[in-house]
Amino acid sequence: MKNVILIADNEMKIYSVPDIVADDLDNYCIKFCSEWLRKSPDAKKFRRRGGVYYTEADFNDYLNKYIFPAEKSTLVKCIGRQIPEVYRALPRFNF
Repeated sequence: MKNVILIADNEMKIYSVPDIVADDLDNYCIKFCSEWLRKSPDAKKFRRRGGVYYTEADFNDYLNKYIFPAEKSTLVKCIGRQIPEVYRALPRFNF
């Protein structure tokens, strides 16, 4: 498991995710946003009023339930609106 920074609504959070996700974070996040949220019947609750509404926690749930149920991603820490120096090298994605 590796740490990544996920950002939604300007609130940055560190999540521990499977290594393969951290190593290809952009692709996993884009697939979640542009394919799964828009097409999966399991994502119907996120589609409202002609838009899609979700947070980084929903991405985490998607990983845990549909992609890597045997390797649970977890919230490590909320770091607020600025990335402390110690975390700046982590992969990140802004939803």
